[in-house]
Amino acid sequence: MSSHREAPEVSQDPCVDNTDTYAFVSPDRPDTVTILTNYIPLEAAAAGPNFYEFGQDVLYSIYISNKGTALPDVTYTFRFTTKVMNQKTFLYNTGPIRSLTDPNFNRRQSYTVSKQVGTGAPKVIASGLACPPCNIGPHSTPEYTKLAQAAVHRLPGGGTVFAGQRNDGFYADLGGIFDLADLRPFSTLHVVPMLPSVGLDTLKNGINVHTIALQVPISDLTRDGSVPKDVNAAASTIGIWGAASRRKMRLRGDTTGQHTESGPWVQVSRLGSPLFNELMVPMVEKDGWNGSQPVNDKEYTPGVEQPELPKLLPDLYPGVFEKLRALAASGKPRKDLRALLLNGFKPGIFPGFQNYTGPIASDMLRLNVAVPPSKQLQPLGPLDGDPAGYPNGRRVEDDIVTIFVRMLGAVINKRFDPDFNPDPAVSLVTQGVPIPPTGPVGSSARFFSSFPYLGEPYDGFDHPTVTSESGPLPVISIPGVTP
Repeated sequence: MSSHREAPEVSQDPCVDNTDTYAFVSPDRPDTVTILTNYIPLEAAAAGPNFYEFGQDVLYSIYISNKGTALPDVTYTFRFTTKVMNQKTFLYNTGPIRSLTDPNFNRRQSYTVSKQVGTGAPKVIASGLACPPCNIGPHSTPEYTKLAQAAVHRLPGGGTVFAGQRNDGFYADLGGIFDLADLRPFSTLHVVPMLPSVGLDTLKNGINVHTIALQVPISDLTRDGSVPKDVNAAASTIGIWGAASRRKMRLRGDTTGQHTESGPWVQVSRLGSPLFNELMVPMVEKDGWNGSQPVNDKEYTPGVEQPELPKLLPDLYPGVFEKLRALAASGKPRKDLRALLLNGFKPGIFPGFQNYTGPIASDMLRLNVAVPPSKQLQPLGPLDGDPAGYPNGRRVEDDIVTIFVRMLGAVINKRFDPDFNPDPAVSLVTQGVPIPPTGPVGSSARFFSSFPYLGEPYDGFDHPTVTSESGPLPVISIPGVTP
């Protein structure tokens, strides 16, 4: 989760594992959209001597669909090159790294950005852009803020780009979720009851990720080159997803480690809306989903309209989700989840928000660029009256796990089926993990208030292990349910 190690093949190939995709109208530059695609899940901060990096044999892509066809209308691609400056040492750095060109910085990455409009030929818009080093520690990277800021590059036409290690902004209690969906604040109601506690943020302390961050003018992404102001206009909604591809053929070399790749690019990972492949696709189909395109997602509709988890929750929480049990048993297709994941929400479902992209079933992160950034951010987005949050794109602060559990629990299904009334518990469900703090660039906050929005990566010297807060919470009482 969100899509960390979500499929068997990418779990063995972390350089292509797209863990999260974010897209939002930039709060500090509201005439732009920021898109973040993260790769390499669960990076331990102290991961030397071979620290994490992008794959130089991988094609990384960001796709934007703006005509309702679920096909790419604007594509940005990223290719990375790795250079070892001193081939006589095993060290990543031979002394403190004080700049991106410091002789002590031994293993460096740079990259090229290309842009393609429609089916036209890709055009290189920037090359030789330097990545920062990984955050090793106070001896090796003593001024990491300076290094990271030097790796923020301007693009022609008003864009900005960054590629490098960041703090993984996905906050989630992975341990509880994968232990039979134990939401710790609700532990007394679980089929295997325990004392309630706060959720443990697995990625809070010591887990990093590699981020491609792209910020471009809204007019570069819309179908007519405009900056829409009408929330209900079709041109205001765009679909976004990230992907990674490898060459079809790879010939292994001898013991020198030199390999040869050839043939066309083959997509091996993709991610639009969070948790789609994670929760909606059977294990034996997950690798196939990663290799397919959003325009072909009709075949995955059954997993959305009749998902597995809502069938399990009533048994895992006896007496808590009985209306959900009846809904699952009825066989009615979940129109609410189809809107969330495959088509978007039409006007009228949420106040001040729609992100409908048409009848083609497709997994994309749908962003309405006419919705301005929130003056008072709510991590549950439209579920809590904030139309600028997920499922309207995805901000780094959005509480994706809580939103998803409530949506799977049919919290808004009555808006699609007037005869249905949700369980009282579903609007109280929470993973119990507080939203991480936001601060200015260079602060110790998990999130930044400006580009690239994900905070600085943890360093290996000070963060060798993962620790999380713990402590008791009041027992959550559900009317009519006895723990």
